[in-house]
Amino acid sequence: MSKSFSVPATSAPLPQAQGVSAEQLHSVENLLDDPAEWPAFGRPVESAGEGNHWESHLVIEGMHCATCALTIEDALRAVPGIEQVDVSAATQRARVVWAADATRPSQWLNAVRKAGYRALPAVDEAARAQRVRENRRALWRLLVAGFCMMQVMMYAWPAYIAQPGDLSVEMESLLRWASWVITLPVVLFACGPFFSSALADVYHRRISMDLPVALGMAITFGVSTLGTFQPEGLFGREVYYDSLTMFVFFLLTGRWLELRLRERTAGALEAVMNRLPDSIERRSGDGSFVRVPVRRLAVGDVVRVLPGEAFPSDGRLTAGSSRVDEALLTGESAPRWRTVGASVCAGSINLEAAVEMEVVRLGADTRFGEIVALMESASLQKPRLAQLADRVARPFLVFVLLAALAALLWWWPRDPQHALMVAVSVLIVTCPCALSLATPVAMLSAAGALAREGVLVRNLQALETLAGVDTVVFDKTGTLTLDRMVLRHTEATGGFSPSTALELAAALARHSLHPVSRALVAAAEQALPQGAPSWDVSEVVEIPGRGLSAQVRTIGGTGPARTLLLGSAAHVGVALPERDCVQVCMGWAEDAASCRLSARFELDEQLRGDAGLSLCALAQAGIAVQVLSGDRSASVGRVARRAGIANWRGDCTPTDKLAALCALQASGHRVAMVGDGLNDGPVLAAAHVSFAFGSAVPLARLRSDFVMLGGQLRLIAQSIVLARKTLRVVRQNLWWAAGYNALCVPLAIAGWMPAWLAGLGMATSSLLVVLNAARLARAMPPLAPLVEAQAQCTSLVHAPMRA
Repeated sequence: MSKSFSVPATSAPLPQAQGVSAEQLHSVENLLDDPAEWPAFGRPVESAGEGNHWESHLVIEGMHCATCALTIEDALRAVPGIEQVDVSAATQRARVVWAADATRPSQWLNAVRKAGYRALPAVDEAARAQRVRENRRALWRLLVAGFCMMQVMMYAWPAYIAQPGDLSVEMESLLRWASWVITLPVVLFACGPFFSSALADVYHRRISMDLPVALGMAITFGVSTLGTFQPEGLFGREVYYDSLTMFVFFLLTGRWLELRLRERTAGALEAVMNRLPDSIERRSGDGSFVRVPVRRLAVGDVVRVLPGEAFPSDGRLTAGSSRVDEALLTGESAPRWRTVGASVCAGSINLEAAVEMEVVRLGADTRFGEIVALMESASLQKPRLAQLADRVARPFLVFVLLAALAALLWWWPRDPQHALMVAVSVLIVTCPCALSLATPVAMLSAAGALAREGVLVRNLQALETLAGVDTVVFDKTGTLTLDRMVLRHTEATGGFSPSTALELAAALARHSLHPVSRALVAAAEQALPQGAPSWDVSEVVEIPGRGLSAQVRTIGGTGPARTLLLGSAAHVGVALPERDCVQVCMGWAEDAASCRLSARFELDEQLRGDAGLSLCALAQAGIAVQVLSGDRSASVGRVARRAGIANWRGDCTPTDKLAALCALQASGHRVAMVGDGLNDGPVLAAAHVSFAFGSAVPLARLRSDFVMLGGQLRLIAQSIVLARKTLRVVRQNLWWAAGYNALCVPLAIAGWMPAWLAGLGMATSSLLVVLNAARLARAMPPLAPLVEAQAQCTSLVHAPMRA
């Protein structure tokens, strides 16, 4: 959901769309033409065209099916200046990319209104209010239909059980009149959405799924009315008020339950996106704190965040300390301690104490904003199977109307009244709602489950592709291993103690960003007491691939500075026995050709804690694992042996990785690539499906299909299992939708399915599809089959390295 990020103070709240006049709505649309309002429901984007381009998000009212989405897309694409449109019937949202030099929001909002729908800017308040109104109206219609159905059935019951002559003509007429009066609220109020949508279809010369249903309702009520007022006419004395009210009640029940389930499905995504508070306490000029809307914040403001509140922006703590829940941003469930000077991210939750924060970044510039952009994009995408269903929907509706007409013509010579009711049953029972919902609801349910675990789906089509993966290729550094090394052992010679040798090495290593240097500095900071430095380091030179050299003397000493070397054995000029670890040497240069070894450090690359369990899960799922890394072959081999991966390759350039991946694909394998998003861009883009860790680079620049916010490798195996389950659910839904129509259409044409049963079948069909898909939103599939192997995998990960 698009957040109302950083809007100037002049922005006014948007009126409720429901209950306003056309003039008020027009004024609202004109208000949105003010560029100051655009950040409230969109963001500027880069485009192939020239000029100022924006991406805006809308909430659509009155949309019920895939053909509605296609109609809205057609209406928006007809507006000059609109470059791209995506409308999702499952989430009832739209994404519009438009050129600010060629059009304004009022123009394309007006185009949506003329198409028979209503569009609202997708800000939190409007979207929540729209959902509340829609639920309330749907529930009221359902209650009215249910109450009237019971009353009509009460009046119809005597006609079902009476024997010939039990009911007088006057009593039968009275019961029919009473049924007609009680059916009126159903037709005029409960059926309102169906009739209004059908009238809009007729006016705009299109077909949606509400048109056949509305025709069926109108025909049934018309035939029953004629039977009540002209019992001697062409259509006889039969009335169908009980069938009409019953199938309206069934349809509204199914639509209401479907609405609740779809809201829960979309809510799984929105629960992640709606993390920012609506208001926050901002420090004013006199030092007091005043609560203001988050959209009025500016960079440099100081705000106070209370316990339980979310941080409204990226910033830096200026007062107070607290534990912060950053699960959304990092995937780590354990809270982290943050104190003065620490950075905090928008969307993370303050858990313990009130803190003050200086605003550093707002809106789309924050990491939370990047996450929201990814999720908005994914929720509006249409996978291949959904696009196929959408293409089938419109022709299928034409087939429904033709089938109903054919049934009418077939039965008319025998019994006109029966012919009309057969046509009604055909119109109702063949609604392709289930077919249109089969894929998008399942995909969104799975995306919501992944989002709650810290995996963002950037491309819904990738879920279908992921289900067919048979090989996973890992990068090493920062992917299989942590992005840091760990000091395991220090061996000192030449009169140095291990602690002194480590302190000296760290003094030199602080001048380098190499992973080995950072590991030495981290080990020194953890193991040694912090105090005044003992060494004066100058003239530091770093030789890539070899190590560091510098002039070093003791602080306060009188002797001359000496040359100290830190790096590989070749750099220091010594020979060491080969060991299954990274060895770093330190020594004093005696002259230009010789050096005296003073210390040797052994470092390990640390596998991620769940690497062993994750690799076991992939193996049990029948998925092969390989490693492609640009690191040295010896280092890659050590990590691969420890992880139990037989196929590995080191010293790979990005071109080498791409060639190896293409070779796998050429041999028929479907490959998933897991990388850190830095030098893995080409291979991430070329893989069938790709995962990248969200902490590696800005999320908006990742070229992967899935973004893993945390460092949990188990999520890869779980994502594959969930993708396979999702594809099974989609296929089940499609088979159910197709089988339901294949069975019910002939029954309806043959006259063996009354209208009330057709309504029940239509509602049940859509409801079963949504219920089946909702199973995916409950939780990520556990790695339960691997519980017995977990101890073995864990011991494999933590076993000491040996040659």
